[in-house]
Amino acid sequence: MTLPVLWALPAMAQDLGERPVSPPPPLSAADAPANDDQIAFSADTLEYDNTNDIVTASGDVRLSRQGNRLRADQVTWNRANGKVVATGNIAVTNPEGDIAYGDRIELTDALKGGAIQNMLVVLDQGGRLAAQSGNRDENGVITVDHAAYTGCSVTDSNGCPKEPSWKITARKVVYDPAVGRIRYTGATLQLFGLPIVPLPAFSHPVGGHSDGGLLSPSLRYDRVNGLEAAVPYFISFASDRDLTITPHIFSDALPMLEGQYRELSDTGAFQVTGYLTYSRQTDDRIDTDAQVSSNNQVRGYLDGTGEFQFSPNWDVSASIRLASDRTFLRRYDISRDDRLRNNVRLERIDRNSYFSINGWAVQTLRTDEVQGLQPIALPEIDYRRRIENVLAGGTLNLQLNSLAITRTAGQDTQRAFASAQWDLRRLTRWGQEVTLTGYVRGDLYHTSDILATDVESYRGEAGFQGRAIAAVAIDVKWPFVGSFLSGTQRLTPRVQVVASPPIRNLDIPNEDARAVDLEDSNLFALNRFPGYDRFEDSTRFTYGLDWAVTLPGISINATAGQSYRLSSQDSILPDGTGLTDRFSDIVGRTEVRFRDFVSLTHRYRLDKDNLAVRRNEIDATIGSRKTYLLLGYLRLNRNITTELEDLRDREEARIGGRVAFARFWSVYGSATVDLTDKYEDPTSQSDGFDPVRHRLGVAYEDDCLKLGVSWRRYYEDTGDARRGNSYLLTLSFKNLGR
Repeated sequence: MTLPVLWALPAMAQDLGERPVSPPPPLSAADAPANDDQIAFSADTLEYDNTNDIVTASGDVRLSRQGNRLRADQVTWNRANGKVVATGNIAVTNPEGDIAYGDRIELTDALKGGAIQNMLVVLDQGGRLAAQSGNRDENGVITVDHAAYTGCSVTDSNGCPKEPSWKITARKVVYDPAVGRIRYTGATLQLFGLPIVPLPAFSHPVGGHSDGGLLSPSLRYDRVNGLEAAVPYFISFASDRDLTITPHIFSDALPMLEGQYRELSDTGAFQVTGYLTYSRQTDDRIDTDAQVSSNNQVRGYLDGTGEFQFSPNWDVSASIRLASDRTFLRRYDISRDDRLRNNVRLERIDRNSYFSINGWAVQTLRTDEVQGLQPIALPEIDYRRRIENVLAGGTLNLQLNSLAITRTAGQDTQRAFASAQWDLRRLTRWGQEVTLTGYVRGDLYHTSDILATDVESYRGEAGFQGRAIAAVAIDVKWPFVGSFLSGTQRLTPRVQVVASPPIRNLDIPNEDARAVDLEDSNLFALNRFPGYDRFEDSTRFTYGLDWAVTLPGISINATAGQSYRLSSQDSILPDGTGLTDRFSDIVGRTEVRFRDFVSLTHRYRLDKDNLAVRRNEIDATIGSRKTYLLLGYLRLNRNITTELEDLRDREEARIGGRVAFARFWSVYGSATVDLTDKYEDPTSQSDGFDPVRHRLGVAYEDDCLKLGVSWRRYYEDTGDARRGNSYLLTLSFKNLGR
């Protein structure tokens, strides 16, 4: 089978000729001679013309000198003038790894400079350069006329020819492998065979090389800013440092400048991204009919991340996110986050210990929240130590922790505690897995400005407060395994008993244990509160059942359980969490997988009194990697009272998917709908069917081109971030630019 021309240029269609599907491999580095000044060669036959001093080698001829290698059907070497002429299935490789194919080539006896007819250059870093003829000088610089370049493959999976998605045709092309850059004169960028952008003078780096220049532009349209054009410019300071500057031009707003700096070192890496503009700021305008202020202000956003590993055990990391105001990110569609978290962390980790110093700060972007009530946690110090083979072979885990939380206009809290947890796991002769746990902890708190916290149960008592915590637990699992249909099943009953004396909980402020909710993940936890500030006391029995089935192509995993408290005293767990009374609600999870085609997860919580569904959550993925459907549904109907600010009932549906309707084409979309009504959450503004956002798009992606058009719509107004449509055009090329 033969491979036709790289592509059809009008003046070159007959001259490029054909290439073999598997071109003859060039000489490897192992074929190089011991002395680089010598020429190593091999051939099936060798003829010598004494009269004209010409050497002719035929049949699988291979030559190598000073890193330059050649392979051809026949090579003629005129020793008088030093000219080397190769013909038939030629492959010339330079020291950089680029391979030039041709029908006939003239070289010097150093195998460097020369002219090639019907030339095709396959670059080592990707990409192909074709021309009717070209020259290669002594320095390896290739110059061709009336040429074409592409980063695409020119054959399909069956070895048949195909037109590349994009290519650059030019009157003149110069490729310098030493600097890894291709320069064009009189070029035109063609997309799917159609000329779209003239490039009178253009250049780009090749493959792994990084150099400065323009990157692929993007186009967007939305209701607030109008038409947006962004053209990034890339600046390479070194192979490990670069800067990308992107001006954003809008038809209905002042320009915005974006910059991103990246650096990589031997110990780590960091990057910083910033946005800066001058536009109207209307954070206080929630009503869409309110008068918009015409005052312009400097607005922007800073996003920086970094991590450095100083040794195998020590590392430091940071994440900084700061916005000038609460609507900037939404207005320019940079992010939909409503809170920005900043963190700096120093860590040491080894096999048996962990140490960290953390600092946290939160910036709220919600228009109904006060920034002064947002916590600043600095520092948080945590140390943990694991000691094995303690008391009958158990494992002892020690922890020291301290935390200081400051608010500029709210409650301040300082905390320190020390804890020890001993775990002993044993397997009995009947197959039960038994785990014994003992836990003790001592806390010291200091609190001030407690009246600034609206929820009374979160405040605690002002001043210094101490607390002692103790708990013991036994956890027994008894798995039964057997055959089921054409597979196996495993049935595992589980029982846990936890005993803890009464604990001073309400005298302690609650900073990190507010969003408590019974679910399958914390049913058997020693403490079912998510943080440290609350600890569940009294004695409780927890019982459940795990069931797992494995069949050919199908797997099912299910779990369900409930707990019972012996004490009749009032619980510190709020109403609606499923843990208030002696009997808890029933929680469970079911996971079903069918090969790699269907994945379904269902989480639920049933009311202990009437089996009403208090939590119903479904996540499903159906399809392959190219064509799939994503479904999601969540309903929390827990009868949560309105005074608990961190727990809200809600109902939401999500759908998304992608359909590949051709080899490289696909259509995709997603939608999120808020189904919450006043019955579920009296504070909700939804009417029971309130679309939040949706997206629809068409994309093309092959081995060298990404092209997409998408449409998004948002349904919420937040200041100058208005509801409406947004359109985005994306285009990127492989082996073109950095």
